[in-house]
Amino acid sequence: MLDAIPLWPDGAPGLNEASPAFNPTITPCACATGHRAGAVIICPGGGYAGRAPHEGEPVARWLNSLGIHAFVCDYRVAPYRHPYPSLDAKRAVRWIRAHAAKYDVDPAHIGLLGFSAGGHLVATVGTQFDAGDPTAADPIDRLSCRPDALVLCYPVVSFGPYRHDGSMRNLLGDDPEPELVTALSNELQVTADTPPTFLWHTADDAGVPVENSLLFAQALSAHKVPYELHVFQSGRHGLGLADEDPHVASWSRLCGEWLKGLGF
Repeated sequence: MLDAIPLWPDGAPGLNEASPAFNPTITPCACATGHRAGAVIICPGGGYAGRAPHEGEPVARWLNSLGIHAFVCDYRVAPYRHPYPSLDAKRAVRWIRAHAAKYDVDPAHIGLLGFSAGGHLVATVGTQFDAGDPTAADPIDRLSCRPDALVLCYPVVSFGPYRHDGSMRNLLGDDPEPELVTALSNELQVTADTPPTFLWHTADDAGVPVENSLLFAQALSAHKVPYELHVFQSGRHGLGLADEDPHVASWSRLCGEWLKGLGF
């Protein structure tokens, strides 16, 4: 794991909108492949209040074991609110495209992987990306932030009946506008252009209901977007790589095979 690099060297947009100020970073965990390979950006979970360490570097090391470059994104969380987390994750995708040659990354194979609220962030970028601003002064901002694949691990997806209240409050405040709640309910934002998606959840997740993954998979199916969904019978929320549960831990093997099938 290398040192964290600011996503905006001169300070992120909205840096002073919250206190204490936090400048988002990306931390490379590149593997020595000797040739260009795909890359995955990891967004740890934490209810938009923090970023869980066990969902960061250990996941990057697992991806490296597959011959995939990994980057951990330390995006902004509360007291920062929307749109700052998604600005950070979008910038991370653009940043890796801009630095693809330096890290031997194939710029056509850049994925986003997120856990819990980090999964909500990934789903937000995956359904609300843009092609970049060709008139931007910063060349990084001229690049697309569309990921080429999404991996959603026990994700928060919806701010409807199956929402995770803490994530919604931390991201949108205590009394958000209904239009914003709808806009950030990502199962409602899926289109035919949403990237291929791998999802996994446990059926008895007591923190984030499994319906979040089911709703997103249903939307993907309706729009003919390729996806793979795995629901394990039992397991607590926040398992990460799930080393404590060999059955649930099989998600990483399945996901690795899926990524390989996409050319990562």
